[in-house]
Amino acid sequence: MISKFLNIVILISLVFFSHSLFSAGGIKKSLSREDAEVFIIEPKQGQVVKNPITIIFGISNMTLSPAGIKKEYSGHHHLLIDIDGLPDLSQPIPADKNHLHFGKGQSKTTINLEKGEHTLQLLLGDYIHVPHDKALISDKITIIVE
Repeated sequence: MISKFLNIVILISLVFFSHSLFSAGGIKKSLSREDAEVFIIEPKQGQVVKNPITIIFGISNMTLSPAGIKKEYSGHHHLLIDIDGLPDLSQPIPADKNHLHFGKGQSKTTINLEKGEHTLQLLLGDYIHVPHDKALISDKITIIVE
């Protein structure tokens, strides 16, 4: 009887612990420096470009580090393409054609986009792809692909 009771207590404890750990507010966010920022160096706002497009990422007062490496005041870039709003900043940044991950700590990329107008924006993620406590988000730029 004690064994059955103990199993029930353990099960309830595990359910409670896992719910609090993985609920929306349960992810402990990494810190960013107050004066840190991310920005797009190239292309420039309103620039007309042709494929392939080289995009150069900038960062100040933080360091780049690969995903999976927990390091204070660091993270890796995520390029947001043609999104209307930001993803949930309390959760890992999605990975899809509009949310490109640069988890090796890259500071530039080359992509192809369909002809027309596109928006680009950077969002820094920590070692588990979660935006920092003060999220580092670049200005959104618009480019035109010929």
